[in-house]
Amino acid sequence: MIRRHYKIIIAAAIMFSFFGFQVNKKSGSEMEVVKILSIDQRVDSLMQKMTLDEKVGQMNLYNGFWDVTGPTPEAGSAKLKYEHLRKGWVGAMLSVRGTRNVKEVQRIAVEETRLGIPLLIGFDVIHGYKTLSPIPLAESASWDLQAIENSARVAATEASAAGINWTFAPMVDISRDPRWGRVMEGGGEDPYLGSKIASARVQGFQGDDLADKNSIAACAKHFAAYGFSESGKEYNSVDIGTSTLYNTVLPPFKAAADSGVKTFMNSFNELNGIPVTGSEFLQRDILKEAWNFEGFVVSDWASINELIFWGHAKDKRQAAIIASRAGSDLDMEGYVYVRELVKLVEDGIVKESIVDDAVRRILKVKFELGLFDDPYKYCDPANEKEVIGNAKHHEAVLDVAKKSIVLLKNEGNLLPLKKEGQKIALIGPLAADKNSPLGSWRIASDDNTAVSVLEGMEKYTSNSLTHKKGVDLVLGHTAFIEEVVINTTNRNGIDEAVETAKTADVVVMVLGEHGFQSGEGRSRTSLDLPGLQQELLEAVYAVNKNIVLVLNNGRPLAIEWAAKHIPAIVEGWQLGTQSGNAIAQVLYGDYNPSGKLPMTFPRNVGQIPIYYNHKSTGRPENTNDNVFWSHYIDVENTPLYPFGHGLSYTTFDYKNFKIHGKDFTVGDAIKVTVDVTNTGNYDGKEVVQLYIRDLFGSITRPVKELKGFELVHFKKGETKTIEFTLTNKELGFFNNQGKYIVEAGDFEVFVGGSSNTVLKDAFTLK
Repeated sequence: MIRRHYKIIIAAAIMFSFFGFQVNKKSGSEMEVVKILSIDQRVDSLMQKMTLDEKVGQMNLYNGFWDVTGPTPEAGSAKLKYEHLRKGWVGAMLSVRGTRNVKEVQRIAVEETRLGIPLLIGFDVIHGYKTLSPIPLAESASWDLQAIENSARVAATEASAAGINWTFAPMVDISRDPRWGRVMEGGGEDPYLGSKIASARVQGFQGDDLADKNSIAACAKHFAAYGFSESGKEYNSVDIGTSTLYNTVLPPFKAAADSGVKTFMNSFNELNGIPVTGSEFLQRDILKEAWNFEGFVVSDWASINELIFWGHAKDKRQAAIIASRAGSDLDMEGYVYVRELVKLVEDGIVKESIVDDAVRRILKVKFELGLFDDPYKYCDPANEKEVIGNAKHHEAVLDVAKKSIVLLKNEGNLLPLKKEGQKIALIGPLAADKNSPLGSWRIASDDNTAVSVLEGMEKYTSNSLTHKKGVDLVLGHTAFIEEVVINTTNRNGIDEAVETAKTADVVVMVLGEHGFQSGEGRSRTSLDLPGLQQELLEAVYAVNKNIVLVLNNGRPLAIEWAAKHIPAIVEGWQLGTQSGNAIAQVLYGDYNPSGKLPMTFPRNVGQIPIYYNHKSTGRPENTNDNVFWSHYIDVENTPLYPFGHGLSYTTFDYKNFKIHGKDFTVGDAIKVTVDVTNTGNYDGKEVVQLYIRDLFGSITRPVKELKGFELVHFKKGETKTIEFTLTNKELGFFNNQGKYIVEAGDFEVFVGGSSNTVLKDAFTLK
C-alpha cells in the first residue's frame, strides 16, 4: 500500500509540474507533491509533453513587436510573431518593459498556449535601468568590487520591478583597443581585473537566490574575442593566437561561469575563420563540456542569420544546421530556428537530441527564476512605482560614481578647489549637459536626467561661478540609434569663454565625447577631443593656465597636449544619473579620488593597441645605440597614462617590500608583504597592486601581469602592512592546448600604485 501510494504521488507530481503556473491553482497538498520533484525532473516531465514545434519555439526570441496595450497586430511580421506567441512558439522576448506590458505578454504565454510555458523577458540593463550608474568601464576604474556588485544589484532591483527577468549583461570582453566603441561596456584590458569584475557583476544581478523577486538572470557576453576586432571596427574579424585566447580572452568568461551565470551570449566576430555563433569549439567543447556550463547560449541580434553574410552558410537552412550543432541554443531575432529547425529534425539532418539539450537548458533557467511557480512575480505595479528611481538608488549610484573618478594629474595641487573666495569659470560644451553624462546603453532611462557639472558645482555657494559653453559639441538631435553630428565650424562662443577665463582664479573645463560617441557601432579612428574642443582648450589656456580639465568620455582618449600643458586633469567618464554631484564633490575635496585606470591611455592613436601586459620581444631595448630595436621613430613607447594609474589628494609611500622566502616548490603558498604609509595631508584610499613576471616560459610571458590588488583606506599618517599570497592559481598560465600549467623557474614580483611600479623582488620556483 505504501509503495502504491508513493507511485500515485509521483505520478500526480509529474502531471501537475508540466502545467507551469496552473499548479498554483491546486490545493496546498498538491503543491507539496510538486516540491518533491527537482528542477531537472520537472524539466524532463514537461519536455515529455512538448511537440517538436513547441520545443523549437522555446529556442526563438523576438523583440517586442506591438503595443501590447493596443490592438492585436493584423498584418505583416507583427501578426506572424503574435501568432507564434499564442502557439507557444516563442521562448523569450526582449524590449518589453513595464509591469503592465510584461504581464500582458506573459498572460498570453501562460494562459493562451497549450502548455502555459512562461516567457523570459530580456533587456539591455547595462549600467542601470532608470537610475543609472557610471558606464561599466568607469565603474571598473573604481577597482571596488563591492561597489560594482552593489551597482548591479540596484540595476537588477529596478529592472525586475519593471517586469524584466533577464539582462544581457555583464559584458566581459577584454579589449586593448579604445577605438572600439564597446570598451565602454567592459572591464578594460586586464584579464585578472576583468575576471574579478565579471564575478562581482554576476553576483549583483543574480543575487544569492535567483528565485528572489529582485534577482534577474545575467548573461556573460560576447563569447568570445569580440574585444579584439581588427582595427577596433565594430562587427569585424578577429585574428588572435591560442595563447591570447586562453590567457587573455577566456578568463573573465570562466570567472562568470564559475560564479553561476545563467546565460552566455555569443558574438558577431569570427575566430579562426569560423563566425563564433557557429563555433562548436567555443560553445560546446569549451563552454558546455570543459567548463560544464549548464545554462544556455543566446545568439547576439540576428547573428545566426548573419552566418550567411559571413559566407559561412549558404542560406537560413544551413545557418540553422551550423548554429544548432555548434550549441547556440536561443535565436535572437534571426527567424532561423523557428522557420527551419523542425523540418531539419524531421528530415534527420539535425538530431532531436540537439534541440532537446537546448530546450532543457532554457527551461531550467525559467524554473530557477521561479517563473513556473509564479509567472507574474515580476509584474507588481505597486512595487514598480515604489522601487524605480527611489532615493536609496540615487545614493548608491552617487557612491559608485565618486569611486569611479580618476585623478590623472594634479600639478601644484590645484585640486581640491577652495570652497570660498574664488572666482571660478566653468567652461565647455559638456559643463551644463544633462544628457551626455548618462552615457550609451541607457534605453530605459529618460533623456536629460543626469545632474550636470554646473548643477553639482552650484551647490557650493561660497565661490563665484560663471558658466560659458564655449562651443557646441554636437549639432542637431541625437538618439541611441542615430549617429551624432559633431560641430566643426561654429566658433561663436569661444571669444566669450576666453573673456570669462581671463579674470577667473581657476578655470574648470568640461570636455570630452558625447555619450553616444561610444557604445555599439561607435568605432572611432581618432581619439582626440572631438570637434572644436581642442581649439577652445588652447584658446583658454593662452589667457589662464590655472585650468582643471574634467574629461567626460566612454573610452581612453589621446590627450597628449593637455597632459603636457594643463596642470590638473580629472577623468570623469560618463557617470550616469548623479554625474555632476560626483564630479563636484571630488573637485571640492569632499571626496578624495581613489580610482585607477582599467585601460591604458595612449599618446596618440598610432600606438594602439598599447597595453601594460605586453611581451618583451626579441629586441626590447636600444642596447647598441642604433635604430634596430622595437620602437617608433616619432614617439616613445610608453603610454600617456598607464594601466592602474590614478592619483589622490594625499600621497602614499611604499616600503619594506618583502617576499617571505627565496626558493619555493610548485604548490607552495608564497607570502608577500609591503608597508604602505599615507604621507600626505588627507585621509584617502589606495589600490595596492601586485604584479608578477615569469622570466622564462615554454610560452613567452608578459613583462608584467596583475595578480592581486587591495583597496585600502588610510588615515592621514597611517601605515598598514598589506599582505598578498601567490599560489599556483596566480603563477601558472594556459598552454596552446588550453591546459593550465605551472612551470618551475625564476619570477619577479612588483608592488605599487600602478603598473609602472618599480618596487621589485624575486624568487625561484622549483
